[in-house]
Order: sequence, then C-alpha cells, then structure tokens
Amino acid sequence: MKRLALASFALVAGCSRSSAPLQDPLPSSATSAAASAHPTPATPPSASPLARGTPCAARADAGASIGCARFASAEDAFRAVVESTSPLVLAIGEAHAQKGTEAIASATKRFGASLLPIVAPRASDVVAELWIPPSGCQQEVKQVASAQKPVTTAQAATNVNEYDVLGSQAKALGVTPWPLRPTCADMKTVNDAGEDKIAVMLGLVKSLTTSRVRTLLARNAAAEAGAPRTVLVYGGMMHNDLAPTAAGKDYTFGPDLLAATGGRYVELDLVVPEYIKPSPTWQALPWYATHEAGSAEDPARATLYQVGERSFVLVFPKSS
Repeated sequence: MKRLALASFALVAGCSRSSAPLQDPLPSSATSAAASAHPTPATPPSASPLARGTPCAARADAGASIGCARFASAEDAFRAVVESTSPLVLAIGEAHAQKGTEAIASATKRFGASLLPIVAPRASDVVAELWIPPSGCQQEVKQVASAQKPVTTAQAATNVNEYDVLGSQAKALGVTPWPLRPTCADMKTVNDAGEDKIAVMLGLVKSLTTSRVRTLLARNAAAEAGAPRTVLVYGGMMHNDLAPTAAGKDYTFGPDLLAATGGRYVELDLVVPEYIKPSPTWQALPWYATHEAGSAEDPARATLYQVGERSFVLVFPKSS
C-alpha cells in the first residue's frame, strides 16, 4: 500500500544514562514465553471510525476511492480509530521529521503529548523503532552507525531525543516502553551485507519488532483475565504496512502481526501536513490524490483517511 520508506533506525550509543526510559523490564522467564499462545479471536469493529467525523466533500477529481472524514481535532480522530477497532496491536507509523522542519511539532511530539494519553489506559507496552546497540562489539556498532547515514542525514537531529522522551511519557502513563535490541551477531550481519546494509537493517526492524510484539501478546494473553490490553508499536510508516508493495514486503511486520492477533491489528499513519510535498514519493501514496483535492478544506481540522479495512492515515491540522 505505502511506498514512503521513511526509516529511522537510530543507534543510541549506549543509552548510558542510568535513568534511560527505554529499558528492558521484562524478566527472562517472560521473554521465553512462546508466542504460540492462541490469540484472541478477531472482534469486528463496531463501525468505521469515519462515521464519527464529518464526511469530506466528494471529489471526483481525486481519482481514488479512499474513505475520508474531518474531525475537530487529531485527538477526536485518534479516539475514533481506537474505540471503533479495539486493536490488540496498534501499529503507528509516522513520517519522520526532516531537517528544516524543527520549528513544526513533529508527529512524535504530538503523539506523546496528546494521543498517547488517550490509548494509555488500555495499552500495556509500546515498542519503539529505536535501536539500543549491544555491548562487546563497539567496532561493529560504529560501522553500522556509519552505514545509517544515508538514511538519517536528512532527518531532524531531534528525532532520537524525541523517541527517548516518548519512552518517558509512556512510563509516566503506565505503559512499558521497549526499544529494539540488535545483537552483535546482527551487527555483523549488517556489516557483511555490503551494498545491502540498509536493506538488512530494514529487515532487522521487522524481525526484532515482530519477535518483541509476539512475546508481549503471549504474556498479555496468559496473564490477564478478560480483554487483553493493547500493544503499541511506534516507528516509520513503512514497517506497519498491511498491504506492502513487492519492494517493501520484506520490511513490513503488518501481515505477520495481523495473523498473530487473529485480525485485531490496526495500521495507523500519522502525518504532519507541512511535510507533504508534490514529490514522487508522496504522490505514490494511495491517499495523496484525495488529500490534494481537498487540502484547502478545513485546514484547521484533522483528516482521517481509511485506505483499507484496518488501515488508516491521520493528517494533523495545519500548525497555524
């Protein structure tokens, strides 16, 4: 579905602060729990979340059949998605902040400040696309960090710190944050990949995220009576894709986690409108034509697009 490969694997060197919010609190006995726990059967959404908003004006020139509704706020749109779909995994993808946009609040900032508190009461954990490097192979880690530069150079330097802040916000709300923890063997695999280093890193994001989420789902299913709590995933808006392109299928955990949750997986992309440009990358997105056709309508309101049965895009109101 999406072709916007905005990856952000950031190796946080050591995360050496003793109070680092993204830690590994799950005991080893729990991490060994098999993800074979039978997932809760799918619960169909009560209604499309779009029904809670105001339908966008019909646009024959949009050239795409995409569901669209306006909401008074991003909080209202987000609440509609969460309450209508009741996900076991809510996988949130963002268009990462780029250099030159630091004066505009990023999707990460907005999510942590106003959207995370909405879902926190029903959420147990958040798995973030933030790499914590292993110890004992510093040279390998340095080489991987160097290989990341083609991806991360164009991104705002504040991105990594904002993910760290998101971890603190989650903990304060009772949601356990988890980073991705590649091993020294993973680092070696990346470095041995030659020109395919970026592809291998993207694949690692998928495998590390899938493994962690499956473990958390199994723990929740085994430990909780009644309705299990939601596991949140937060990262780039390629990895959460439910209908990946041929080029992206090896980097996307959506289909795997849809199966693991018995259908209770929701893909939600968060987009800051100022980031959207008339470039081939953005124009390839299925909702772009609909957005452009109606972008002048209610810029102060949030827009929610439905691009699949359990796939949504939330475009924030313009900043000013």
